[in-house]
Amino acid sequence: MKTAEDAGDTEVFLITLRPRRPLRFWFRRQLVREIRLLRLMIRQIKSGEFRLYSKKKDAKTGKRKNLGTFSTRKAAEKHERAVQYFKRAG
Repeated sequence: MKTAEDAGDTEVFLITLRPRRPLRFWFRRQLVREIRLLRLMIRQIKSGEFRLYSKKKDAKTGKRKNLGTFSTRKAAEKHERAVQYFKRAG
């Protein structure tokens, strides 16, 4: 690699590279999308409980499936993770 001393005082070598987005940026953006979607899939109903809905709508009815009703949002999020795990692993 040439340095400024090798080139002399009149020439200066500058290497400009276009910075690339780090790969983790894509994962972070994907995570934000998933969180937003998760917020839409867990809704608070009139009784104060939280209901978990399917991400896809039923073709016949046009509505989302009820995947369970939970007393806390944390419990609904936990069940949603379990659903995702078994959907892909089992």
